[in-house]
Parts: sequence; structure tokens; C-alpha cells
Amino acid sequence: MREEVYVSTDVEADGLIPGPSSMLSLGSAAFTAGKELIGTFSVNLIELPGATPDPKTERWWRAHPEAWAACRQAPEDPATAMPRYVAWLEALPGLPVFVGYPAAFDFMFVYWYLVRFAGRSPFSHSALDIKTLAMAALGGGYREATKRRMPREWFDSRRHSHLALEDALEQGALFCNVLAALRARTG
Repeated sequence: MREEVYVSTDVEADGLIPGPSSMLSLGSAAFTAGKELIGTFSVNLIELPGATPDPKTERWWRAHPEAWAACRQAPEDPATAMPRYVAWLEALPGLPVFVGYPAAFDFMFVYWYLVRFAGRSPFSHSALDIKTLAMAALGGGYREATKRRMPREWFDSRRHSHLALEDALEQGALFCNVLAALRARTG
């Protein structure tokens, strides 16, 4: 069996669910379990026809104008971008495993867009959640596994910028650090 490649993925969207709202930006960073960065993928997307932004999300974007400007630069048609993303995922030197924080939100958009515009998902229909992994490593409850309660050594110097690729890199490093801590703990 081929090795797994952990594809830390972050999306930026203009609403709560795909279809009624649009995924605006997608960033993925592929890592080995040993924290080697294998490659990255990033794309901004045009909005879905007939989709409307969520008013609360629109207010959030107005408070983050630099992130908004970045995710609106050179947007591509999802019908072109998502098959290109599939080709990138399938060219990775291992089986791609989706990793997100929170995986439920990001994977929902990515899976929907993959199926809708590429006809399939190289991730199948499963995703690994960093917060859940942190909960296991910390030995507490899910709602207690917040970033502010996680050990500082789990965090690299990257900041959370709300730029999809930068956030995917930040979260990928966090995932690898949590995975290493969990593996050291369980021997």
C-alpha cells in the first residue's frame, strides 16, 4: 500500500454551505507524516451562478479587506480549476488524506466542488480533523481542544491570515506537530 500524504486544506467562502454560497479560494499543502512539505495548490474561484453571499459572512469579509482582495485576484472557473486540483492530488507520491481545521466546513465545500465540477473526489468521502486529533493527544474533551489550550510547541511561527494557502500551510504544520506528539505519547 502506498504511503499517505496529508493534504492540509483551507477554503475561504462567502457563506455557510456550498451551492447557495460559493467557495472563493482553495489552498492545499501536502505533507508527509514527518512534516516534509511535498507541494502546494492554490486557486481563487469565480462565484457560482445564482449563489448569494450570506449577510453575516459578508460583514466578516468587510472587516478583512486584505483577505477579500487576495481571494478575488484572478478567479478561475471551478469547471476548469477543480479537474486541475484532482490532477494535482492524483500526482502526489502517496494516497491523499484530507486534513482540515475544522474539517467539517472545509471538506464540505471541497467535496461538493470536486463532485460537481470534476465528477469525483480523490479523498473519497472522508476527512481528518485536526481538532479531533488534538483532543486525542490532549486526553480531554472536544470542546476543550482549542488552539489556546494546545501546547505552544505544537505551533510554528506561521500566522493565520485568512489566505487559503497560508492557512493550509499553518494548519498542516500544526497537524504534523500534533501527530508527532500523539505518536510519541502512544509509543
